[in-house]
Amino acid sequence: MHRIIAAFLAATSCVAVAQAQDNVAAGQPLGAAFTLDQAVAVAGGSAPAADAAQAGIKAAQAARTVAGLRPNPQVQTQVENVVGSGPYRGVSQAETTVGLNIPIELGGKRSARIAVADAQFNRAALVAAITQADIRLQVTALYIDAVAAERRVITARDQFRIGQDALNAAKVRVQAGRASPLEEQRADVAKLNAEAEVQRALRLAEAVRINLERRIGQPITGALDVAVLDRLPPTTYGPTMVASTGTLALAAADADLAIADAGVRLAKSQRVPDVAIGPAIRRLSATNDTAAVLSLSIPIPLFNSGRAAVAQASAQRSQAEAQRRMTALDVEQAITDAQAEADTAATAARNASGPALAAAQEAARIARIGYREGKFGQLDLLDAERTLSQTRVAAIEALAAFHNAKARLERLIAPAPVQGN
Repeated sequence: MHRIIAAFLAATSCVAVAQAQDNVAAGQPLGAAFTLDQAVAVAGGSAPAADAAQAGIKAAQAARTVAGLRPNPQVQTQVENVVGSGPYRGVSQAETTVGLNIPIELGGKRSARIAVADAQFNRAALVAAITQADIRLQVTALYIDAVAAERRVITARDQFRIGQDALNAAKVRVQAGRASPLEEQRADVAKLNAEAEVQRALRLAEAVRINLERRIGQPITGALDVAVLDRLPPTTYGPTMVASTGTLALAAADADLAIADAGVRLAKSQRVPDVAIGPAIRRLSATNDTAAVLSLSIPIPLFNSGRAAVAQASAQRSQAEAQRRMTALDVEQAITDAQAEADTAATAARNASGPALAAAQEAARIARIGYREGKFGQLDLLDAERTLSQTRVAAIEALAAFHNAKARLERLIAPAPVQGN
């Protein structure tokens, strides 16, 4: 087993060295590459989704402040015994009352509102963490696609160079009378197809790079970290029984349940009637005397006792609890599936970029030598070159598939932030 791993690491190192040489040949600048972590950091600070999440946090903070405010008092003015008949004609017998109407909340309504606002703030903070995790997943997928596209360009250019060499060899054989002109035509067609594949790969690589730049919000002037594609885990993840506790998805479900719990408490507090006290001063115009007035008002819960609101909040709480159990099951299943997908992709990547690629390269090398020496026919050479090209592309696809599967798995198991941090 250790020998296999060592051989694989050696093959990976060779591929990385060859990749660096190809980058130099392609005119790519050497030096510090624009890494995946840098792309994620840049995107996280400029993404509209991150701005929206931060705005949601600010809104939740403002809602917390609003929830803690007490109801405003009211100034009341009342004038009696005016514009009547007899002695009450005019304003000489007027009684003017000026006072305050001070509502007093009972039943813990203010603390219940604050509890709802706190739960909503925690949910908003969690949304910001989820948004960052989603941004990382999106940027990772685009970055891996961009690196894979550059690898395809290198592969296409190499195949074009091989096709040009094969065409030159065919011309030599035809001129020497050792082959028919048909071989030269076949080689020319293969070279033209390889040239078209280079153009197609270049266009796709440019499009993917533009999408990556658009996602992170700035142009990328340097080279990408092409070596990221070759990093494979030494062992598999293994589909195991994984608990969803602590994941972002379950934390979101817990936050929704906390909001529902606070909503039940708020609905119950609304059943307790509030009172309003109205201290006032009254002036009697007839005698120019003043007197104190005190009023007390209590609503009668005759038509709306608040039971329906409590029943609604309790049902919403039951719904949130059931949704949390569903989320736990869904997350655990998704993690198990993602682990299996990542393991399968890693195995395919090891095979495609290891033994299979080495065998295809050796077969193509032998075919080239044999064709130049007249031991193999042109069809054998074309078949070997086609197999090598397909194997190299398959290796790139397998490596990209693994890293994308790994990113999805990391998104699923990403830990929720600790409240208060």
